[in-house]
Amino acid sequence: MKIIVDAMGGDNAPQSNVRGALAAIREQGVEVILVGRGEDILRCLKEDGMDTLPAGLEIAHADQVVEMCDNPATAFKEKKDSSLTVGLNLLKEGKGDAFVSAGSTGALLSAATLMIKRIKGIRRAALAPVVPTGKGGSILIDAGATAECTPEYLLQFAFMGSYYAERILGRPEPRVGLLNIGAEPSKGMDLQREANSLLQKAGEQGRINFTGNVEPREAVYGEVDVIVADGYSGNIFLKTMEGVGGFLARELKAMFKKSMVTKLGALCVKDGLMSFKKLMDSGEVGGTALLGISKPVIKAHGSSNDYAIKNAIRQAAAFASSGIIEDIVENIDHMRLEKAPSSEGAQP
Repeated sequence: MKIIVDAMGGDNAPQSNVRGALAAIREQGVEVILVGRGEDILRCLKEDGMDTLPAGLEIAHADQVVEMCDNPATAFKEKKDSSLTVGLNLLKEGKGDAFVSAGSTGALLSAATLMIKRIKGIRRAALAPVVPTGKGGSILIDAGATAECTPEYLLQFAFMGSYYAERILGRPEPRVGLLNIGAEPSKGMDLQREANSLLQKAGEQGRINFTGNVEPREAVYGEVDVIVADGYSGNIFLKTMEGVGGFLARELKAMFKKSMVTKLGALCVKDGLMSFKKLMDSGEVGGTALLGISKPVIKAHGSSNDYAIKNAIRQAAAFASSGIIEDIVENIDHMRLEKAPSSEGAQP
């Protein structure tokens, strides 16, 4: 398995990306192509005591870097020798099995859509992170790639999220819920009501395990394995969870540092606190799958350290070998709305 990594993407590039790649090669047995400024990558290796490339590591030189201030829709075209563009071209040419970047989300989405292309029949690609829940995590789809959706988009998100939950999370017949303000099918705007009807039909046909609408509270409890949402609602849900997690962690830390008694209490629940911290750490998952693209693409968090990059590479390898893209291709006919019969040529 060969994973292409954008060495220049992210807040801690290239050092964390290089170290994460080296750890993945050692621990996971994958091969890695680091794409970026060769001299910078070699300097990082030298700082870690390596004068030659270790086995399993290649460098693909790219002079330019897509910055966060660049126009995400056009950056990959304007910077054709960027690590993002060169890396995706390598994926397109079959030089690697998956691509990982911690750079600009918008630029990655635009570049992957126009260079690698969506799977034929898929209307929009979707960001599908694994979010922490009370029952081991759930797939949130979409988390911000497409703010304005149609019912058909949500139908396709449900199918893609279901395949991902089954293949990557190991959930047989994953429970699919539509994020909404109430459990009743009549709740929500026209988008949610129409999408609910489509998902109910897919459930009745045995295509997915649709359990109905799910409120944010129940979604956090882990009542479903796949949380389907338009990108606007999904992104708010995701960022609210991140904010609440950070707030709770900060308040708990302050509470346990108040006195000697509370510090002793912290020692007593240390294991539980560490488990909570690990649960809320996005670096444990590694990155977010970009579903609907014809080849595996993983978006790592912009602030990823070497541990997160290593896990993003692991996630990319799992994605590449999972068969999810094949599942989508084989079932695309069930993921599109039936068109009404044409009236052309009808007899009066």
